[in-house]
Amino acid sequence: MASCKKDSFITSPDANLSTSRDTLFFDTVFTTAGSVTQVFKIYNNNNQKLNLSQIKLAGGIASPFKLNIDGTSGPLLNNVEINANDSLYIFVQVNVNPNSNTLPFILTDSVQINYNGNKKFVQLQAYGQNAHFLKNETIKQFTVWGSNDLPYVILGNLRVDTGVLLHLSAGTRVYFHADAPLIVDGTLQLNGTAAKPVVFSGDRTDADYKDLPASWPGIIFRNSSEQNWMIHAIIKNAYQGIVAQGLSALTPKVSISRCIISNAYDAGILGVGTSIYADNSLISNCGSNINLVYGGNYQFTNCTVASYGSYYISHKAPVLQVADYISQNNMLYTAPLKATFTNSIFWGDFGSVDNEVVVDKKGAGPFSVSFDHVLYKAKTDPSFSTINAALKNLPPLFDSINTAKGIYDFHFTKNAAAPAIHAGIPTSFGFDMDDKEWGATFDLGCYKR
Repeated sequence: MASCKKDSFITSPDANLSTSRDTLFFDTVFTTAGSVTQVFKIYNNNNQKLNLSQIKLAGGIASPFKLNIDGTSGPLLNNVEINANDSLYIFVQVNVNPNSNTLPFILTDSVQINYNGNKKFVQLQAYGQNAHFLKNETIKQFTVWGSNDLPYVILGNLRVDTGVLLHLSAGTRVYFHADAPLIVDGTLQLNGTAAKPVVFSGDRTDADYKDLPASWPGIIFRNSSEQNWMIHAIIKNAYQGIVAQGLSALTPKVSISRCIISNAYDAGILGVGTSIYADNSLISNCGSNINLVYGGNYQFTNCTVASYGSYYISHKAPVLQVADYISQNNMLYTAPLKATFTNSIFWGDFGSVDNEVVVDKKGAGPFSVSFDHVLYKAKTDPSFSTINAALKNLPPLFDSINTAKGIYDFHFTKNAAAPAIHAGIPTSFGFDMDDKEWGATFDLGCYKR
């Protein structure tokens, strides 16, 4: 008798039906790019089979949302059976039609479930935005991207041709697909502000992917590139944030001022026999924050270079690695190296990396690495280096670090005597990351307290 009961249908309007979600939220979806698929489940909480007379999109075929009901695609499906104490998967996707709106707009609909004279709804909500789409594009003439325009979505690689300048104004947002690097053979100049930085990130903005490292390859400055500079830019979630290779006639090849490079899966900054100057910048939570190899010319002033292990990236590599050589095909190549680090912090969470600063020398050519008024964590001082007025193994007392909640605030705590306060020396850079004037006294790191 019990077996027969499970094979029969419950027809009472009091039948117990529930869903795993009351509302599905889709974050910003770029027009023509579609979205990720989200899913919810319908549960039959009864000891008998339940017949759903209809599952449908309330908006019908005109809805921007699309349904797949347990393997069947379409805006509706009739007479769907769910076994006793079983469940059913509903997959939902949204596609946004282009329009001229430059601001995010809201798309809504609902999934309507009809059973035994009842109606149950799961709400759908998506934020859509139009954008410029570039696929396997080469910039071949002087080009300016503006902040009051649509964002840019890059599919395939974007290349700046040799001798060509691409200029990005304050507030410009650029989103890269997973296979889309920015390759610079010419010149890239970013002119952001503290209030309106230029932002580079992956094009997956939904909750499960918006903080995923290696979402896009990164920015690559190749041998012919020169006179690149970045002011108030944010580069996040790349495989490698910035890669620069080769020296240029005009030094530095890349100038970085008041920028944030964060959550890169491999290197935040990778310099290969090149020249990079950086000031008042934050390079944080990367697989290897700064890695400088095969010599070159480098200056880092008032930078905070810090890493804390996260769900995605384990902090296993020093935050700063400097070497005058590179190994390729079982061959060792060396080049002259000059690197100076001033008023900067090199730090990582305890218990993971013994020495957060590592310097190595294998060549016989010119070699000069100096640390002047810095704070770093290390069991052993960096080799082959000149060190002046360093603070060693003194916690910098960042304002708020909570790896479980993904909170990383690298300002200094306001209620304690952080050792880096007033521990720097005057430099020619007048403003910190927040555009606060340094004045007569300098702290270590990129933020003035």
